[in-house]
Amino acid sequence: MSMATVKEKIEELKKKEAEILLGGGLDKIEAQHNAGKLLARERLHLLFDNGFYDEINKFVEHSGDSFGMEGKKLPGDGVVTAMGAINGRLAYASSQDFTVMGGSVGGRHAWKICEVMLKALKNGVPYIAFNDSGGARIQEPINSLRGYGEIFYHNVLLSGVVPQIAIIAGPCAGGAAYSPALMDFIIMVQGIGKLFIAGPNVVKEATGVAITAEELGGAMAQASHSGNVHFVAQNDAEAIEICKRLLSYMPQNNTENPPSYGDGTIQIIEDPYLNEIVPDDHREAYDMMEILLRVFDPGSIMEVQEHFAKNMIVAFARLNGNVVGIVANQPKEKFGCIDIDASDKASRFIRFCNAFNIPLISFVDVPGFLPGVEQEFGGIIRHGAKMLFSFSAATVPKVTVIVRKAYGGAYLAMSAKSLGADRVAAWPTAEIAVMGAEGAVSVLFKDEIKNAPDPKAKRRELIEEYRIQFASPYPAAESGLVDAIIEPMKTRQYLSIALESLKNKRDLRPQKKHGLIPL
Repeated sequence: MSMATVKEKIEELKKKEAEILLGGGLDKIEAQHNAGKLLARERLHLLFDNGFYDEINKFVEHSGDSFGMEGKKLPGDGVVTAMGAINGRLAYASSQDFTVMGGSVGGRHAWKICEVMLKALKNGVPYIAFNDSGGARIQEPINSLRGYGEIFYHNVLLSGVVPQIAIIAGPCAGGAAYSPALMDFIIMVQGIGKLFIAGPNVVKEATGVAITAEELGGAMAQASHSGNVHFVAQNDAEAIEICKRLLSYMPQNNTENPPSYGDGTIQIIEDPYLNEIVPDDHREAYDMMEILLRVFDPGSIMEVQEHFAKNMIVAFARLNGNVVGIVANQPKEKFGCIDIDASDKASRFIRFCNAFNIPLISFVDVPGFLPGVEQEFGGIIRHGAKMLFSFSAATVPKVTVIVRKAYGGAYLAMSAKSLGADRVAAWPTAEIAVMGAEGAVSVLFKDEIKNAPDPKAKRRELIEEYRIQFASPYPAAESGLVDAIIEPMKTRQYLSIALESLKNKRDLRPQKKHGLIPL
């Protein structure tokens, strides 16, 4: 038998590559497309610049030798791993191939994912994971279990070092759901992605509650009720565009600053409308997002978790081309009160921004923490303390703008001067106090009101006196808790100058392994 020629060896390579590209076969490919889903490599093609990527470990096969796996071919072991450029910057990605045994996770499938995660870590670049899998491969029970554990371990290794983004583009159930939960952001395709620990059948059997997969683990359910999902997309292509835009606000790793799109000049734009946006009646609501849209660079705001805890806004934005993170109360939802969900939402975002050198700007209009038995028994003390911890621990530049109400511990939790805010400005409409005038007067002047000829009139009189004397920015400014009282229309100017003055900030802290955030 004669040795194969070079030409024949090249042809053999091409043949093997063609077989791998077919994945689970033409019928499985057709089924994937009919389900409204892209193929694993089609997703990578859209993710990376010019559709070019370098596939890694293309020829890996499974290691199963039981339950009919002997001699069975699983191209790439059901996952495609690759590197390429996104917006001109290097990134690594894994994309599960549902056409190959439902994208189930076996030993080498998990190994391939861990390999690209390690490459992302060593090179200091983001990692993106497309999740589209039937879950653990039951034909490899031990290797699958070990594989999931190794993926989780590597998620934690990467955490706070390089950005991690998960795209839920198909089923993601059971243990598989924990890897996205360990990553920084989750983007989910509506109507197609599913995310839950126990599916509808298990829930029905265990609790008697009948619920559909979409109601339990669909994109809007996980975005609005649990807050697990940060962004909702209508299809794979939109999910990928969201991912690309999200990465544009992030540095490659924790040793770099986020990319700047400015030329170094400060654009001082005064917006007279800001002088009119806060109602004269302090009990009247308004839309905080209107303020944010007018202060920051046009079209630059990218809200995170917009469907969850709507009383708290967290968002990325740009100011003079420079990336910032925004934490803001939303008065038109629950009057801007902070509840359990809002605390968790803000705390997670604050810690991400701090990990990746993104300055934090707070806009405050908060009457307090949300009262109620449900909140107390749900642990609002512990959850609210997460915000206190997160802002106190953050060493990035922190600038606070008090728009209106700034009452009690809730104000402190929004990054007060005493929690390490570098600069604090207040609008003339600001009310800074331990509590609102109504509550304070009821406590301080209880007897005086009771004994007055007209208790209601006396109460109104005392409330107004208290508001003038204490519920204003001037006593706080006199004591140094507020650095400046500014005209609302000059907010952009104030923030621009403040951030410019803080760009070389260094904040040294006691050496320790880590703090103990209230969990």
